[in-house]
Amino acid sequence: MTGCRADGVVARMANIATMQQTADAVYCRNMAALFRSDPRLAQRIDETPDDGTVVVEPSRAGPPTASVKVNGRSLQLHSRFDPLAEARQLAEAVEVGESFCYFVSGFGLGYHLQALRNRLKGDAFLIVAEPNLQVLRKAIESVDLADLLAHDRCIVLTSTDRSEIQTRLEPYNNLMMIGTQFVSHPASERLAGEFHAAMRKLIAEHMTYCRMCMVTLVTNSRITNQNVANNLPAFLATPPIDCLRDRFAGYPAVVVSAGPSLRKNIDQLASLRGKAIIIAVQTTYKLLLDRGIEPDFVTSLDYHELSRKFFEGISDFGRTHLVAEPKVSWHVVDAYRGRVSLLANDFATAVLGEKLGRRDGLKAGATVAHLAFYLAVYMGCDPVVLVGQDLGYTGHVYYSPGVAYHDLWRPELNRFCTMEMKEWERIVRHRKILMKVKDIDRHDIYTDEQLFTYLQQFEGDFATVPGRVIDATEGGVRKAGTRVMSLAEVTERYCTRPIPQEAFAELDRMTWRDLSKLPAGREQVVARIAEVDALEDTCREMLSVLRALTELLNNPVEFNRRIAEVDALRVKIKSHERAYRMVSSVSQHAELQRFTADRRLSLADLDGPARARRQLERDIRFVEAVLEGAEALKQILQTCRDRFDAALAEAGR
Repeated sequence: MTGCRADGVVARMANIATMQQTADAVYCRNMAALFRSDPRLAQRIDETPDDGTVVVEPSRAGPPTASVKVNGRSLQLHSRFDPLAEARQLAEAVEVGESFCYFVSGFGLGYHLQALRNRLKGDAFLIVAEPNLQVLRKAIESVDLADLLAHDRCIVLTSTDRSEIQTRLEPYNNLMMIGTQFVSHPASERLAGEFHAAMRKLIAEHMTYCRMCMVTLVTNSRITNQNVANNLPAFLATPPIDCLRDRFAGYPAVVVSAGPSLRKNIDQLASLRGKAIIIAVQTTYKLLLDRGIEPDFVTSLDYHELSRKFFEGISDFGRTHLVAEPKVSWHVVDAYRGRVSLLANDFATAVLGEKLGRRDGLKAGATVAHLAFYLAVYMGCDPVVLVGQDLGYTGHVYYSPGVAYHDLWRPELNRFCTMEMKEWERIVRHRKILMKVKDIDRHDIYTDEQLFTYLQQFEGDFATVPGRVIDATEGGVRKAGTRVMSLAEVTERYCTRPIPQEAFAELDRMTWRDLSKLPAGREQVVARIAEVDALEDTCREMLSVLRALTELLNNPVEFNRRIAEVDALRVKIKSHERAYRMVSSVSQHAELQRFTADRRLSLADLDGPARARRQLERDIRFVEAVLEGAEALKQILQTCRDRFDAALAEAGR
């Protein structure tokens, strides 16, 4: 009996050792896959000790199941009987159609994620929200999930940190816009319902932000590049911002925006001259000048020609330095007769070439306030202080009294149409997209989807800058990543020493308009026009062949003979790479259509001839759009050439 018992103990110990070896192998395989796709999460899971709250045990069918201890209760994450069958049932209930993103609430042991992933095609991917690192660790220890985790097709989000979500999802924004579905894992919802509700809200808000960015890009791509082209003579004639890098390191900057709270502290700005760098957005520039406050910098980036109104009627621009994106309306650059610097721009570099087009740039901002903030950071300013940056309807108005927009509205005013009514109309136009958020005092305040996307971009920026960001707006939406202070307190604490005058004197000695590069710039524009002509000729050949191929789908021999012509023409188009990139930037809608058509075709279950027809239809639509874009680009470049001629004639060259 003793020998039998001893043999049994040895056998059980051997079995435990074998199970442990298997578990270790699964853990290592899963972690290796996760370290490749999300090393930060892998590190956090690896450093999380087992606290005993998640219990894994065999189900009746064999595969592991799990439960979580919460407040003395045990909540089951999967079926005790057959977790795999339960997972298949959940996955099969999801309508897998033309969506590419599936947002799943809860990771569990990953069974339902594997079952759902097996049903997806093409580039479709999962986003999984799971706040419990203990659950994630047990899943990685217990179930082979390496294939799920290996190829970055399963993104795991563990917190409601907005900036982390934006950073993690940015590479997938286009796919999310094509189609996103929300999938609930009921057991995980019971375990952390508030977290999953918050995550669904954040994902919906992120998609709103993506949609706004996409609409802006597609809608404005043509006029944006037209503005860039028209600004190229000024781009070459004025110095870049390179001379401003870290020029005011360690000194405070005040970014003055046009929100309604600006009225509370605008008059305090005069005392900051020489102790802080004052950067005005274009809408506040005239307002500051009217009060005798000359800002050090003003920013502009809006594509619409109405922006010229912010700079008209000014006789002396003094030492205020305009920093603008080249996409700004060329009317602004023409109207501003002071110091000007235009930022780096891909389209400008494509037209002018690397040698003429090379210069420093700043991160693309959604608004002039973003641009002003990036400029302050580029110049090394610390802290960066926000004034008038409400991002919401403080006092139920949109703008601070006296801003340039009020001047634009003034001709419409009468006893039936007051300034207050115009402000209310500005808000109510967006009533379908109004939303409630918290203000700096944690009270409810209205904002809208557009302003909310601006807030999201700001909060992502605040999380990455090396210096301090202070919100001295004294009103408006609460902004994560900032410290709330009054402007008076900022002045007393941070604006206590004068900025060395030599930092400004060096700028005074610079040449602010040099026409020597204009002839070389004109030559580059003429060369680009010729390249676009050649691309058009090749595209017309391609279109002719593609249309002929649609008539040959029932004639495989002739179809295969003619398809070789397509390959030859593709090579020819690649030889016009620069012209093609420029056309693509002008015709973003064509690129979006092609991207969407490619992804949806990858999901379609079609036989050979049907798939070939869909591919040909897609290619024909795309080449037609490229030709349309090429014609628009040529007109843009021809106008650009004419502006170079006018600038050279004015200079007597």
